[in-house]
Amino acid sequence: MPANEITFWKWFLPKLRNKFFLTTLIFAIWMLIFDSSNWIEMFAAKRRIKGLEEEKVYYLQKIEEDKKKIKELRTNAENLEKFAREQYLMKKPNEDIFIVDENDL
Repeated sequence: MPANEITFWKWFLPKLRNKFFLTTLIFAIWMLIFDSSNWIEMFAAKRRIKGLEEEKVYYLQKIEEDKKKIKELRTNAENLEKFAREQYLMKKPNEDIFIVDENDL
């Protein structure tokens, strides 16, 4: 090993004698691990918030689609009948219903 090469321990050990460096190191460790609002939990919370915001966008889109469907069902009686037949398998008297699954075709 060359004489002018500085290893981590040769650099770090004298720094431990410095009260400002030691205080900063202890503070960083405390904030990283032990504090009630530590940095690890903050990063996890930010990740959770991002996921929830994506879900919010998805559900807002679904709400808009459902509002359009409701408006269409309220304005057109034929669409209402079609919806009732498809979703709730309603039928007229003397009528048979056959369910065909598109995946089976």
